[in-house]
Amino acid sequence: MGFSSNKQEDLDMAINLNKITLEKQGDSHRISLTKGGTKEIVINLNWSAAKTPEKKGFLAGLFGGGSTEAAVDLDLGCCWQSRAGEVSVIDGVQFSHGKGGPRNQVTCQGCYTAAPWVWHTGDDRTGSSSDGENMLVNPRGISELKRLIIYCFIYEGAAKWADTNAIVTVKVPDNPDIVVEMGQQGDQRKFCAIAEIQCGADDSLTVKKLVTFHNGHAECDCVYNWGLQWGPGSK
Repeated sequence: MGFSSNKQEDLDMAINLNKITLEKQGDSHRISLTKGGTKEIVINLNWSAAKTPEKKGFLAGLFGGGSTEAAVDLDLGCCWQSRAGEVSVIDGVQFSHGKGGPRNQVTCQGCYTAAPWVWHTGDDRTGSSSDGENMLVNPRGISELKRLIIYCFIYEGAAKWADTNAIVTVKVPDNPDIVVEMGQQGDQRKFCAIAEIQCGADDSLTVKKLVTFHNGHAECDCVYNWGLQWGPGSK
């Protein structure tokens, strides 16, 4: 008996094999790093550059300035925790002015070639970059890391997550991408813990979908027990 298949179904299957979407809160996927070797692990945040109306008041309206458009600025960040008990965070507010430091030096932007083995490549203020924002994780440091909490927050612009079309992707070489989509989220809080990455002693990563919302870094810290001190920050 012959076998026939639909070409579009075959194409969809091939695409699905190249990514794994964590659909529900608590869904997780484990990856062994033995296949990826020493190639860098990429954590990517991408979002829509669409702008949203920003009202400027009655007098501004009289002079033709009733509303302007404010670009959506999301920031990607993480709280990293080492097996030795060290804890800190990396995000655009922490290093403040775009590219905060090279990958091979320890700065508030992190470091790729030494602890914490995580490096933020730079701040995208508008979402106009086709690459979005990225953090690189060095697989050499996985044995020293315990976990990463990946988060993003709306620094300015739309207060609705649904308007951002935000997607976080964990890219491990020679493995399917792991995708967390923000979806049609209606929560008005501007800080979202997106995923937890547990680093196994067996050189594995387990990515779990969180998507919990908070009023800033400090509130998220209380939920996930980072134990850090917080104060006002800006870019």
